[in-house]
Formats: sequence, structure tokens, C-alpha cells
Amino acid sequence: MSLIEQAAKRLAELQRAGAEPRKLPNGDETSDNGARGDRVPTPEAIVREFNARNVELGPQGALPVADNDAENAAVSRANWGDSTPHLRVDFDLAYLKERGFITPDTKDSQIAHEFRVLKRPIIRNAQGRSGATIRNGNLVMVTSSMPGEGKSFTAANLALSMAMEIDTTVLLVDGDVARPSLPGVFRIPPSPGLMDLLTRDDLEIGDVLLQTNIERLAFLPAGSRHRYATELLASERMAALLRELASRYRNRIVIFDSPPLLATAEAPALAAQMGQIVMVVASDSTPRRTLSHALASIERCEVVLMMLNKAVKSEVGLYYGYYSADDPL
Repeated sequence: MSLIEQAAKRLAELQRAGAEPRKLPNGDETSDNGARGDRVPTPEAIVREFNARNVELGPQGALPVADNDAENAAVSRANWGDSTPHLRVDFDLAYLKERGFITPDTKDSQIAHEFRVLKRPIIRNAQGRSGATIRNGNLVMVTSSMPGEGKSFTAANLALSMAMEIDTTVLLVDGDVARPSLPGVFRIPPSPGLMDLLTRDDLEIGDVLLQTNIERLAFLPAGSRHRYATELLASERMAALLRELASRYRNRIVIFDSPPLLATAEAPALAAQMGQIVMVVASDSTPRRTLSHALASIERCEVVLMMLNKAVKSEVGLYYGYYSADDPL
């Protein structure tokens, strides 16, 4: 019997019993014949009254109030799984394109080609096609030694480039919980995210994941700041969350925009649980000694790839210019 049918049945029982007028939660009255002014209360109104008064309705107890948002979320999770996003944000693609980011409508370019070169071994490792088994190979952290070397630019472009793959979905996580910058990059407001999942029991992954207007790309914000961020990122709860992200979807690659390794304690804690790390190095800027210290903090990671950023001349770019010429080969 449906919720409305049960409420209607109970209304008929009250009418037969000659129930006296009483207040509904909104202040209106119901009379013994069910009238409220000139209107007959709907079964939904009776349900709300029963719940407000904790009225006993047989062995099943009080009827629940229908919650459309909760029902929609439940349907979404039933169709797509708990960690599939059912919230949506739209990235400003024109703004991203102006700032040099890869977008779906961007024509082939040097930067698009450079990120194809970078992503190819990462995808092979993540999908187990490199000849070696890598634990959590689809968890990829993008970091740098110090701030200002371009790790957020790299993480965003790597995710955007991977989302162009036909058989790969991408989750971009803003793991720079101390100074999140990706909402500014994408021009979206801050919202609950990673840190909220680690501190609140009432949230599931699907409650904070954001679907975007780029097909096959979802975004998980950093969320609320927390003074024990390092401990939370190194906790068993974080490890369990990463295991779920790594194992739930076979074709999903999770990219973390991490804090710089030598600037905070959060980055090494996060790095210890990653399968692959992309180390961004600023050309003619990062001191060799600084880079050595940073690499020493992630030496336990199985796969570390280096990316030279801010270079004046790119060898990849030279080859791209040759092969993208209008003249047929």
C-alpha cells in the first residue's frame, strides 16, 4: 500500500471515530469531518500531522514524510552508484581557453599535444597495461617542491586532457586543502568536499562530487578547512576513501592537486597513499637541492614522473609544429 493510500485510510478511520478538531503544524485546524475551512486536508497533511505528534499507526509506526530531494538522490545512487555525482557545476570554458587551458572545443595545439605525451604513460600505468602491477595506479597526485611552479595548472590540464579519452572517466580532486585554487581556476563557488567527507558521518561521496559540463570529468572540491588536515589525510578514514575511489570504477582515473611537498605536511601524507606522482618542476627556477629534498619525501611511491614547466622552448613543441603543418606528408 502506498504512502498516500495509507494516509487516506487513516483519514477515513479518524472520520468514523469522530475525531475532534486539532491543530496542524502550520496552525490550521482539522475538524471531525476532516474539513479545514472550506478545504479538505490532503493525505499528505495528515501524514505531517501524525509525524509531528508521533501518532502511533499500527505495527509499522508513523508514516515517513516524503522528501523529493532525498528520493531523487536515492534514485541517482541506485542508477549510478554511491560515488557518482548528482550535483552539477558549469566550468567557464571560454575563460579557461583564454588562460591557456585545454577545452573540448579547442583546436589541436601545442599544449594539447604536450599533455597527450604526459598522460599516455599515466593511463597505461592506471589501466595495468605497462607490464607492471602498480598499487592504486589510478590514483595520481600532481605536486611540486614549492608554491608557484604550476602544479594546479598541470593538474587541471591533465584532467581536462584525460577527459577527452573515449574509454576513461576522470575525477579531479582539489587536495590542496590549505590553499585550494581550483575553484578560482574554474570560476565556481567553494562547496563541501574532501575534508567534509573525512569529518562528517552524514555525507557520502555522491553528496559532494560535482558533475561538470565536460563529459567524463567530475570534480571533488577541497571542502572546509580543518586544523587537523594533516592527520585527517594520513588517517585510516582517508585510506578507506582512497580505496573506494580507486576500486569502485575500473576506468576512472583520480587526479589530486596536492599542496607543494616542502611547503606543508599534508602533501607527504597524501603522497604515501598514491600510485603515481607527477612532479612539476619550474624551468630555471627550482633549485637542485630543493628538488632533491622534495623527491626524498616521496621515494616510497612506485611511479614518479617529472614535468618541466615554464620552459622557454619545448622539444615536444618543435615536433608538434612539424607534424601539424598544413602540407600533406
